[in-house]
Amino acid sequence: MKPQPSSYARTTPIRAYLVIVIAIVATSSAAILIRLALDENMPPLLIACARLLIATVALTPIALRRHKERLARLSRDEAKLIALAGICLAAHFTAWVTSLKYTTVLVSVVIVSTGPIWVAILEVFFLHIRLSRAVVMGLLVALTGGVIIGIPLNGALSAPQAAEDLNATVTGALLALVGALTVSVYMLVGRRLRRTLPVIPYVWLVYGIASLCSLVVIAVTSTPITGFRPQGYLVLLAMGLIPQLVGHSSLNYLLEYFHAAIVSMFSQLEPIGSALLAALVFDEVPPAKQIAGSVVIIIGVLMASRGEIRAADTGEGHAD
Repeated sequence: MKPQPSSYARTTPIRAYLVIVIAIVATSSAAILIRLALDENMPPLLIACARLLIATVALTPIALRRHKERLARLSRDEAKLIALAGICLAAHFTAWVTSLKYTTVLVSVVIVSTGPIWVAILEVFFLHIRLSRAVVMGLLVALTGGVIIGIPLNGALSAPQAAEDLNATVTGALLALVGALTVSVYMLVGRRLRRTLPVIPYVWLVYGIASLCSLVVIAVTSTPITGFRPQGYLVLLAMGLIPQLVGHSSLNYLLEYFHAAIVSMFSQLEPIGSALLAALVFDEVPPAKQIAGSVVIIIGVLMASRGEIRAADTGEGHAD
């Protein structure tokens, strides 16, 4: 991975900028497709597993044909990290998909997109990297946004209805937070592995491990996988091919040309795209306080991401 962000303007090919657009559009569709699958009464575990399994199957011929030698040379440490990343990715999608049953697309996607902040915090504990002032300020701003979302301001509703709405919002937000924390571990592991592993074998292995984990949980919990309408299965197919195979893999590809914090900033456009699509597809307009809180959270994440970029430019703290 190229370590100096200042050299990107001279060395980044035009196709990388095209991939940015493709990644944002593809990932923005994820929450919409998940909501459509939930509307078909499909269990969250099935939805999470399907998108991972479909992407894994689609990548298998390429991974085995073009990267067979590299896959055979995997070290034990690499295998352990890949297993950890796969488990975290499975947990991330399960928690995030479930969160969309309880809260709006905007709140769910914004909170799950706070991953860059939690990555920085994890780096403090596991890599002994000092937390920069910008990351601390970004975290405080993002937490403020979370408080705004959680404040009960439903005076026009009856007390039971207001309490029910608040409980649903908090439950969805907490599940999205679990999704953000688990994907943060996945991102942190990915930063290390992507230094030595090309994108195709890396995502194929991680998606495959995540798929297996999800399948085991489905079997243990006796989660139904049949008996749904064909439309639901078409949504699952689209989910595996568009946001997962195209969108998620594109973000991993961009790590070859941009600092991880910059890629994280690109991903902060996803909540905006998802919210716009939700308004068009579901006529879903979140309450004003959810919009305000979400904007504050996005600002906090962008502040933290800029802090990481500045640290990388000056050689302080982060060393991707």
